[in-house]
Amino acid sequence: MDLAYLTDVLVLLAAAVIAVPLARLSGLGTVPGFLLAGVVIGPSVFGLIDNSSEIAHLAEFGVVLLLFVIGIELKPSRLWAMRRMVFGLGALQVLITGAAITALAYCVFGIDIRAAILIGPAMALSSTAFVLQLLQDQKMLGSSYGQSSVAILLFQDLAVVPLLALVTLLSATDMSVEKDLGLALIEALVILALIIIGGRYLLQPILQRVARYGSSEVFTASAMLLVLGVAALMAHIGLSMAMGAFVAGLLVADSEFRHQIMAEIQPFRGLLLGLFFMSMGMSLQLSQLFVQPLLFMALVAGLLFLKAALLWPLTLLFGHRGGIAKAIALLLAQSGEFALVLFAVAFQVELLEQVLFQQLLVIVILSMLATPPLAALAYRLATARGSKAEGETIEPTVILSAMVVIVGFGRVGRRVGQILESRGLEYVAVDCDTAILKQARAAGRSVFYGDARQPDVLKSLGVGEAGLVVVTVDDLKATEQIVTSLHRTFPKLEILARGHNLEHCKHLQREGAWLVVSENLEASIALADAAMNRLLSGQAENAAAIERFRDTYYSQVRAEKNIEP
Repeated sequence: MDLAYLTDVLVLLAAAVIAVPLARLSGLGTVPGFLLAGVVIGPSVFGLIDNSSEIAHLAEFGVVLLLFVIGIELKPSRLWAMRRMVFGLGALQVLITGAAITALAYCVFGIDIRAAILIGPAMALSSTAFVLQLLQDQKMLGSSYGQSSVAILLFQDLAVVPLLALVTLLSATDMSVEKDLGLALIEALVILALIIIGGRYLLQPILQRVARYGSSEVFTASAMLLVLGVAALMAHIGLSMAMGAFVAGLLVADSEFRHQIMAEIQPFRGLLLGLFFMSMGMSLQLSQLFVQPLLFMALVAGLLFLKAALLWPLTLLFGHRGGIAKAIALLLAQSGEFALVLFAVAFQVELLEQVLFQQLLVIVILSMLATPPLAALAYRLATARGSKAEGETIEPTVILSAMVVIVGFGRVGRRVGQILESRGLEYVAVDCDTAILKQARAAGRSVFYGDARQPDVLKSLGVGEAGLVVVTVDDLKATEQIVTSLHRTFPKLEILARGHNLEHCKHLQREGAWLVVSENLEASIALADAAMNRLLSGQAENAAAIERFRDTYYSQVRAEKNIEP
């Protein structure tokens, strides 16, 4: 094994482990942390990495997996519920801001028209990862300010896919604007339609057989094969790999296997996407910034001012008043990670020259580093007295997960679901038995394939937003692992678990279950109740005896967590 590669891997891991937590503690966020780590270990500072170009090729898979996840998560129901803000405010923000920056790039700075057409909408995009993290930290995701910001970000995420296609079309310099470009677009659309139709009819049966007969490792390999296979196919027809990954995400978006696939992809996506941002930091040449620092500061300030100034009247147009409109404009004033993705792809296809590419990287990164103080100001404006206009309400326009998540949909889980249905309560369930899955899906129930022992499966299901989780798995060891994982990941979540005997119930209580029900006890109580009612006439006394016994039993379970009866 070449020790040079091992050394590079160790340097990358050490830089990420040190820089990202420090960046988050200082309020900069995860993405700027990776960027700064790349700058420090790159040629501009210490020069610890020699194979930066090869690392950049590997890091491209991070972008591929990011677009795959976006394809899965862009649910039509969510977009429809927020359609006014997403396709109204979001679309206007991207179109108007993109057109303004394109005009400035071409008319004022003399940039080539093809590059300017890309730079405008790319700079109009904000940092989804950064803004969502800040809104979550501020506990403002459910507010009018937060939800309008999320709506704009949703449209920006949608806009990435046509922009990636635009990079490919703009780089085709030998095409005529009308004939050749139109034929290429029609050809790409036809092949894209064939991929989607073929995926609809072939993908589901393949995944069902892999889940039924294969191991967890084979399922992981199948998920990666799906993403990279469709990405490679799209690259062969002249479109980007990232766009192919987005299409692959759309193919499984409505599948019962989507949550397990998300769980299998997430670790690779997190590592490779972090590697992509580090490679962007390594490719950054700080010499340009040091030669003309005032110029870059002015460009960044101009970008922030222009985006905020254009977005502010749009938010007023869509009903926001006072400080909320200004807060949204300030929060989304930066450029983001998708601009880095688009510029990296454009540089690879020689749409951007080296000097221009470096200048754009500096501007994007500096705008992201300026976001924390802008977000703090935005928070003060959004929460200031009088910032909300009279009659303005905070409406829950984002579609949250079901109130109840049932883990295990065998006999017990299915009966729990039927009882909840009788009271009009919605739920989603997860099970790793494909026979149970097929039967439940045929009955129209929201049951998905997944191993609930993996925290990423539960996160994909939306467990963090659920009212409670009911664990009905028959496997005692698996139940313990699920309860432990849930409580560790979501400490405030209410967990209702199916226990076996007294000792097992005590153990589940210690591991974080809010309520444990013993199947042995309840079966014994039902039999004893039937026997007493058959032999004794006092039904009230029989019921009291049952309740005393049940209370004594469960008081021993509650004592494991010092819970008052």
